[in-house]
Amino acid sequence: MAPLKVVLSLSAILFFFLSSAHAVEVSHDGRAITIDGKRRVLLSGSIHYPRSTAEMWPDLIKKAKEGGLDAIETYVFWDVHEPARRQYDFNGNLDLIRFLKTVQDAGLYAVLRIGPYVCAEWNYGGFPVWLHNLPGVKLRTANDVFMNEMKNFTTLIVNMAKQESLFASQGGPIILAQIENEYGNVISAYGDAGKAYIDWCANMAVSQDIGVPWIMCQQSDAPQPMINTCNGWYCDQFTPNNPDSPKMWTENWTGWFKSWGGVDPHRTAEDLAFSVARFFQTGGTFQNYYMYHGGTNFGRTAGGPYITTSYDYDAPLDEYGNLNQPKWGHLKELHDMLHSVEGTLTTGNITNVDLGNSVYATVYATPGQSTCFLGNTNSTSDATFVFQGKQFTVPAWSVSILPDCQNEGYNTAKVNVQSSVMVMEPNKAESEPESLSWTWRPEIADDQVTLGKGRVAAHRLVDQKDAANGASDYLWYMTSVNLKDDDPVWSDNMTLRVNCTGQILHAYVNGNYLGSQWALYGNFHYVFEKNVKLNPGKNLISLLSVTIGLQNYGPMFDLVQNGVPGPVEIEGRKGDERVIKDLSGHLWSYKVGLHGINHKFFSIDPALDSASASKWQSKDLPTNRSLSWYKTTFKAPLGTDPVVVDLQGLGKGEAWVNGKSIGRYWPSYDASLDGCSTDPCDYRGAYDNTKCVTNCGRPTQRWYHVPRSFMEEDVNTLVLFEEFGGNPSLVNFQTVSVGSACANAHEKKTLKLACQGRPISAVKFASFGDPQGSCGSFAKGSCEGSNDAVAILQNACVGKESCSIDVSEKTFGSTTCGSTKRLAVEVSC
Repeated sequence: MAPLKVVLSLSAILFFFLSSAHAVEVSHDGRAITIDGKRRVLLSGSIHYPRSTAEMWPDLIKKAKEGGLDAIETYVFWDVHEPARRQYDFNGNLDLIRFLKTVQDAGLYAVLRIGPYVCAEWNYGGFPVWLHNLPGVKLRTANDVFMNEMKNFTTLIVNMAKQESLFASQGGPIILAQIENEYGNVISAYGDAGKAYIDWCANMAVSQDIGVPWIMCQQSDAPQPMINTCNGWYCDQFTPNNPDSPKMWTENWTGWFKSWGGVDPHRTAEDLAFSVARFFQTGGTFQNYYMYHGGTNFGRTAGGPYITTSYDYDAPLDEYGNLNQPKWGHLKELHDMLHSVEGTLTTGNITNVDLGNSVYATVYATPGQSTCFLGNTNSTSDATFVFQGKQFTVPAWSVSILPDCQNEGYNTAKVNVQSSVMVMEPNKAESEPESLSWTWRPEIADDQVTLGKGRVAAHRLVDQKDAANGASDYLWYMTSVNLKDDDPVWSDNMTLRVNCTGQILHAYVNGNYLGSQWALYGNFHYVFEKNVKLNPGKNLISLLSVTIGLQNYGPMFDLVQNGVPGPVEIEGRKGDERVIKDLSGHLWSYKVGLHGINHKFFSIDPALDSASASKWQSKDLPTNRSLSWYKTTFKAPLGTDPVVVDLQGLGKGEAWVNGKSIGRYWPSYDASLDGCSTDPCDYRGAYDNTKCVTNCGRPTQRWYHVPRSFMEEDVNTLVLFEEFGGNPSLVNFQTVSVGSACANAHEKKTLKLACQGRPISAVKFASFGDPQGSCGSFAKGSCEGSNDAVAILQNACVGKESCSIDVSEKTFGSTTCGSTKRLAVEVSC
């Protein structure tokens, strides 16, 4: 990318930053972002580098550029880069600099959201847990300990980027940087210290001298020269806190995240396009999709708590990097339209006209061209009206863009691109699951359950964050209680009661499993209570507390309790009499992690796994046994299609392929039965994450992404830690590909069909006229073109990876239909 000249908005402030490359000028008129002297409409998309692999980055970024994006936005994840204080990791998919250079090599710009608090449904919001445990620290407020650490990490990232000349002021791709994240949503909880902190953030950011503007999202009182930006489903009504600042949208939520036990949220392509078109109709200058590619929460990075391993987000690029059609294609057409008129949008005089009944026209006029937006925000009624002497019909909840104010070039409700139906196909390298041969070994070591031996001890119950320091999901709480026959609590009817704030609890008494309990999403405070048989004398109580991602959002989210805060009680009942013995103040012994994880049972390195190699057993493979390890080998699926492993039949745990964690799994947790509908999703009306959902009553997540870069060409090793108990005999590997493609395109458009690298094999349906139904159930309507649509599609498309069809009577013959004609088609891949 050539050296950049960037002009951005904000009152009457003018900065000149000089480098060996060129000058970067930052001025603020609120109308446009100017790069290399050209006023721009900028479209960006979030791709989080740790949620994919370095090998995937070039293809993801290439598809983003082909989709019409100008920039790639990413957070920077403090916890994975500084897992221990002053110990840094930028290797593999954590190589931030390589990611930014890949963006630059593709000819795109970058937006660097340093944070370093990121939320992002990431574990602990991206904060390293050791930060919480520093003496005297208070996070996200005016606290010297925290601010020193935040400045140290921010400076580290800035200096790394500067050393590689990655800021635009140095000729690099980074045109914007962000400090903090959505603090305005929670600032009131911090009082005056919160305001002092956000002022400090602004000053600290400016002191980094990066030569490009800093932004703060969701910060209505952002100090100058910070530019405050909007996050949300819709930001057309957003107004910056400085009238001369540009109207910027840092997070347009393309879908939503998924939680264990939750359904799959979807946001329609029509509504997403409507939100973007409305934003630019109302003076927007920069818009970013959160997410453009969601990806995968590998390892223990998923936050929440209870965020799934998949972070697909219903983004334009799916979890595996495939085009999510029609969303990707419908947005691409919008981006192309916006770019074609960006000169008019950024320099033209603006006239707004209220046409009544929630219909609004906006005219951008220059001496050489006028561009019009016709927006209908009515959620039920289409609008037909006369504008500038010509009649237009704009469907409900849609925006029409007229590049010449005469002819409709694009309408957000008219999808003229294909919808892809993705399928899972068996592993053709070997017959599975029959070919998988399993070995196993138990997890529990005797000293934890029968002797209660831990690394540290205290006469109190400690928070799991404090004890584990982020090193593991698992923490053993162990204590003993001596009971005599004459103890007041002694009876034939005793109960163990544990007050929990960890997400899961497994209880053992005297080495015997007593029971388990887990929380529901959004309600992580529960009480475990089970009848227990205790012995006279010493009794050992071992509680295994499990977290599934630490809290990542909310005021003072870092202080949310995890683990077993207590009380832990034994209750004895004799008739109506109840006696309680509180064990909370007993001597508790703590052990972080699991034996198998601490000893790297998942490793394929003999030097690391030598202690356990001889203990894997092939005989008497157990099923439905809790706290067990399973191991098998498999052949990598043939081809280049993305790979998933089907873990149906298992309970909950974590999986590793060739020693690399592909994340937590929990296929036994079915999604809620509520919210799904067999009716097509109506794009009209305001969207939220409960509106269009699927997968009710099915496993929350059954398939888990295995990046091809994790696998060898020949033999690979899969290791499972099964926490609840399951049956590995059903596990198998599959590939993800386009099974079929459908479209319902309007006349006078060019329909492009593609199978994403595979040939189109057959035409299942084609009709030009007024076809009825939807993908998978198309039917001919009351009128049809005189030419054989199936034969035309077969000739143009079958045997090819892609084809283009002119949707017109010229191609398909004359019809007796009215003015509106469409082509419905379904092809097999």
